[in-house]
Amino acid sequence: MIHTYNITGMSCDGCRTKVEKALNTIDGVQAKVSLDPPMATITMEKHVSLFKFQKVLYEAGKYTITETDTIAAKPKTDETPAVKSCCGGKSNHDTVVLPKSASGKYYCPMFCEGEKVYDKAGDCPVCGMDLVKAPDLNATKAQYTCPMHPEIVQDGPGSCPICGMDLVPMKPSDSDENKTYLDLLRKMKIAIAFSLPVFVISMMSMLPNDPLLQVLDTQSWNWVQFILTLPVVFYAGWIFFIRAWKSILTWNLNMFTLIGIGTGIAFLFSIAGLLFPDYFPNEFKHHGSVALYFEATAVILTLVLLGQVMEAKAHSQTSGAIKALLQLAPTEATIVMDGKDKIISIHDIKKGDLLRVKPGEKIPVDGKITDGGSTIDESMISGEPIPVDKTVDDAVIAGTINGNKSFVMVAEKIGSETVLSQIVQMVNDASRSRAPIQKLADSIAKYFVPAVVIISAITFIVWSNFGPEPAMVYGFINAVAVLIIACPCALGLATPMSVMVGVGKGAQSGVLIKNAEALENMNKVNVLITDKTGTITEGKPSVEKVYSTKDKEEDNLLQNIASLNQYSEHPLAQAVVNYAKEKKVSLIEVKDFEAIAGKGVIGTVEKKKVALGNKKLMEQVSASISEDLESKIIAEQKLGKTVSYISIDKIAVGFVSISDKIKATSAEAVKELIRQGVAVIMLTGDNENTAKAVSDELHLTSFIANCLPEDKLKEIKRLQAEGKIVAMAGDGINDAPALAQADIGIAMGTGTDVAIESAKITLVKGDLQGIVKAKNLSHAVMRNIKQNLFFAFIYNVLGISVASGMLYPFFGILLSPMIAAVAMSFSSVSVIMNSLRLRSFKM
Repeated sequence: MIHTYNITGMSCDGCRTKVEKALNTIDGVQAKVSLDPPMATITMEKHVSLFKFQKVLYEAGKYTITETDTIAAKPKTDETPAVKSCCGGKSNHDTVVLPKSASGKYYCPMFCEGEKVYDKAGDCPVCGMDLVKAPDLNATKAQYTCPMHPEIVQDGPGSCPICGMDLVPMKPSDSDENKTYLDLLRKMKIAIAFSLPVFVISMMSMLPNDPLLQVLDTQSWNWVQFILTLPVVFYAGWIFFIRAWKSILTWNLNMFTLIGIGTGIAFLFSIAGLLFPDYFPNEFKHHGSVALYFEATAVILTLVLLGQVMEAKAHSQTSGAIKALLQLAPTEATIVMDGKDKIISIHDIKKGDLLRVKPGEKIPVDGKITDGGSTIDESMISGEPIPVDKTVDDAVIAGTINGNKSFVMVAEKIGSETVLSQIVQMVNDASRSRAPIQKLADSIAKYFVPAVVIISAITFIVWSNFGPEPAMVYGFINAVAVLIIACPCALGLATPMSVMVGVGKGAQSGVLIKNAEALENMNKVNVLITDKTGTITEGKPSVEKVYSTKDKEEDNLLQNIASLNQYSEHPLAQAVVNYAKEKKVSLIEVKDFEAIAGKGVIGTVEKKKVALGNKKLMEQVSASISEDLESKIIAEQKLGKTVSYISIDKIAVGFVSISDKIKATSAEAVKELIRQGVAVIMLTGDNENTAKAVSDELHLTSFIANCLPEDKLKEIKRLQAEGKIVAMAGDGINDAPALAQADIGIAMGTGTDVAIESAKITLVKGDLQGIVKAKNLSHAVMRNIKQNLFFAFIYNVLGISVASGMLYPFFGILLSPMIAAVAMSFSSVSVIMNSLRLRSFKM
């Protein structure tokens, strides 16, 4: 069983790692946790109650877990131990279900007070945990209000009952991520208000004639600094100490461990120096008094808060592509009922509803045009700027924009079934996945914090014994600077931020990437295996002619093969059926129909055994082929036509010639891929002559004709055995095994659902130019990741070196802990900002 859960309380990659490790301690559970969006994807052998998950997360830190699709958990009594509530409230093994009236309200994740809910966020009065917001079941529906009478609110459009004005949509409330940002911003403002005077007092004391001493003596100003520092430590920056303490208890050491230790030691040292100065040795005194570090504590915490605020703001921009996709769908639609138009919410649309789309409106759901026609701007889905002409029976996609004509469509796919919803889901999943290169950063991060603590201790020892006077003071300051400047989060963010932005950029350009591994491996591809029909060609074959060895038998042959093909979904089969309809040839009953993969179809028509397919099928049914017929077929094939043999009762009696135009973008895409060092090989079930004609026109690296699905699979395995990184592009059901075997399976969005499911990359528009885009995007993302990792490594190596005082003997340079805090805060932000540059990358 696979379930997804919302996680609250995470603020960095260290938190994400901590939550993931905690969840994986439960037997039978495999959890993958993402930071943005904050979600856990959990695979469990048997159902595990929400209480068990919450219990391990509560032990790991102040994190909460809630289900994504229900308001509350329903723990099973046979799986959850009969534990009395730690806070004396309702027993946690009881089944707790919040009523629908709790939608959008706040409750304790430990259910200390049972079903009790609160209107506002806060702490549980029993256990002290943060209250969690229940999913707002009505949040997705647009609400409307009157511009003149804001007290009028309703779920759908209409008119105000007081003044008669049209109601307008209300603005949505702040998102959770925005609330996190605003909360951090508020704390940062408070921290600045108290830290600034502490900093000024401290700096003034360094002046030869301190003007503040005319107001109060030094000891009194020290007490003022202490008092002003208290709100910064115990309110604004207290979250850092909580995280540090939890990380030490669970030994999931992270950036906040270092911040907590560094500022905590500085703060406690300063209190001790303020209260008991006589107990300190002279080595800790400067000009006869103990050096206090209240200003360092307050300023460092404030600067870390500044970094968290900037990071929260930048995080929201990295998921901008997902938000942009979500905003494509309109909130309402016009339904046609009894010949009249009525505006309804998009959530009230049902399959089969007739919807009118007016000029300039967004198409509400997926469906087909039933009346009228227009030009549709599909650039937001396919990435192609040129509008597409649509008429009756043509498919339209939710979120695309209608041109200057009105039409009526029938709703076929709604809600999560639409192409837009599936794209959003795929982008979401891919954004949460982890690239193989991330393992390097994870391995280093595992030992990073203990190493920094050891370096800090060594720094203090070396400076205390060998540094200039006051040696202890120098040792203390430099040791704290080492703890503060180190930033494991920069390493942790280097890969996921680039992946998130890159995946979103790909989706906006019609390249849908299933996971981060595919994004990374696409950059390594050096062989592209491609199908012909629907991949290199347009996939819209049309019958050129039906030839019969007997005079005036063409219509009879057409009836037989069209009747046979009516049960097949292959593009060539559909071309034959459409040709029969154009010729007004009726279809008749077929018995014993069978589709033979890679060869063709057979069946019984009017008690005659009919076979339609390639030469391999003729050999399989033991059909005899005359030399004259064979020569005519070869002549057609050399023109690049796809030719299918027709046999009746084991005698070849004719053929059908089908043409499928090569896509205009194929030649340019093949040329560019070969220029980038990718060998382009076409594997097709078509004959040698047709395949050669296509290969020569496009200047392919090579081709193999008469391929069965298993032949494609064998060729990919052979290339992989030679050490090649193979990508496979295809669009049919018969391509699914090869797509799954390839290092990178690339499905054309115009193809079958099976092919798309088997692939790791899907091209919405479905042409080879999309593969060039995917290759370019992969290269750009990997380059960006390496830049991030390089910056994170170099930053930490140089930063720790300078902070420990290694440059002092040569250049006399030392690093203040406050400057270290600035550098640390901007290191993570710099990684995120570098990742955001991918948004402007031209694919």
